Amino acid sequence: MTAFELIRALAHNAAIGIVVTDKVVDPPGPTILYANPAFEQLVGRDLGDILGQTPRFMQGKETRRETLDAFHRALVAGERFHGYLTNYRGDGFKYRAEIDCRPLRTADGRIENFVAFEREVLRRIGRPAGSAAGRYEPAILSNGALTTVLRSLAIFEHV
Repeated sequence: MTAFELIRALAHNAAIGIVVTDKVVDPPGPTILYANPAFEQLVGRDLGDILGQTPRFMQGKETRRETLDAFHRALVAGERFHGYLTNYRGDGFKYRAEIDCRPLRTADGRIENFVAFEREVLRRIGRPAGSAAGRYEPAILSNGALTTVLRSLAIFEHV
């Protein structure tokens, strides 16, 4: 079983958005190969409208170019990207997304796909924070069975 097949088997009922793309980083790629129902809900589009698209469909006028460039550099280098983007739902409503994207590698170390874990976050009110991670909190918290597994993989944690 490949990592992609394992993710597809486990991600369907996850409370956070999970997307698997091909390994093509430069435009027009990457191409979305799998998205779970939580991702459909997050972006406000049906699965049929998501598969085969590039994740760039969520970007808009307030999506920061600097963050997109950092995201691109991480993927080209075969590294993890963890950051925050302003994205847009199918109806044009903007939201803040926390994205944790990682390469999926074959047994011999080649990148086969990328997997992204995505959730909506809200800006915290009150105390200032020293890092971007301290400025946001999840819009919806999950205590599902997969949450423990994601924590053990340090998903959404700065490492």
